[in-house]
Amino acid sequence: MTNRVFVTGLGLITAIGNSVSETLTSLKASESGLPNLTPFETDIENSPPVCRIDLTNGELQKRLGINPAKEISRTALLGLVAAKEAVQATKLKGNDLESCGLISANSVGGMDRSENFYPEFLDNPKKGKLRQVIGHTCAFSTNLIADQLGLKSMVTTISTACSSSANAIMFGSRLIRHGKVDRVIAGGCDALTRFTVNGFGALKILDNERCKPFDEKRAGLNLGEGAGYLVLESETSAMSGNRKPICEVTGFANTCDAFHQTASSPEGEGSFLAMQQALNMAGLTPSNVDYINAHGTGTRNNDLSEGIAISRLFAPDHPPVSSTKPFTGHTLGAAGGIEAVLSCLSIRNNLVYPNLCRQHPMPELDFEPVRTLKSDRETHHVVSNSFGFGGNDSTLVFSRY
Repeated sequence: MTNRVFVTGLGLITAIGNSVSETLTSLKASESGLPNLTPFETDIENSPPVCRIDLTNGELQKRLGINPAKEISRTALLGLVAAKEAVQATKLKGNDLESCGLISANSVGGMDRSENFYPEFLDNPKKGKLRQVIGHTCAFSTNLIADQLGLKSMVTTISTACSSSANAIMFGSRLIRHGKVDRVIAGGCDALTRFTVNGFGALKILDNERCKPFDEKRAGLNLGEGAGYLVLESETSAMSGNRKPICEVTGFANTCDAFHQTASSPEGEGSFLAMQQALNMAGLTPSNVDYINAHGTGTRNNDLSEGIAISRLFAPDHPPVSSTKPFTGHTLGAAGGIEAVLSCLSIRNNLVYPNLCRQHPMPELDFEPVRTLKSDRETHHVVSNSFGFGGNDSTLVFSRY
């Protein structure tokens, strides 16, 4: 017998809001809630627009009560903001907090600080502040969050590109299901860096306008930054602490189609299997699903691959489908965590978010993404997709408690 896994706390910081409530307000406002796309200094001619959070590192440190003079990566700061909000929502403290595990994910680590270090160091090896590169590893942000929150149980880091934080939530759920821990903070964080933007520019998959997921004229993605964390608890833990669950993690799956270093298979085999296996674990059929929060990056490959998989599994009666990346940008290692939080909010508030900017149907697909905010039906089961480089495909299923 396995334990049930409940979501009892949510934390979020995105380009459209510095908290869960602010982000939800922007989502409800649809177009008026869109982030300002701003250029990002890179080596690319005509620097592409990105979805930035409107707080400097110094402002983030002040908000967190951390000395602004300390050299801390932006990824770690964003992660701490969201993880702290998730914990505060549960009112966990004392031994219950100390025994809480942390499964955190990211893809760029402290690259932003390393980028500040190397120009001066390469010019003169006797220069450069070594403390700027101490936080380079992906694990640095995880350790900072654990230290700041006083977590003393299992602490680990996952990095599987854009499926990273979905896999963190999956791993945390597995630990609880099998009785290894009672409660876990799981999710991920990532900050914008020149390295990231240059890399995606080299792949020629950045849109110089707002991204258009599932649009025939889609031209690529907009990169973003942010963090999203969930507090996961066993039923015994949640009930003993009188914490009312927001929803339940009922299913999850990870597959790897290994088709290409950066692209998913054209047939969407990995995406299809991830969704199918996650629904099987949840004991659901495709007809039970009320909303699919798609990975939906806006690239030619992803939207075709994911769209074909959705058509194959859910036809002929598709549930509402949308991508929220025109709001937040593609936040890479944080995407699965952010979109998991949005999926939980979808259930709690009976919302289906709009797939903004989509105008031209993709002829290969037999479904139409939702284009306006929907709040006219109960949302019981939500599928959240997060697909990473190498065909690392992850699906989470959240259900009403």
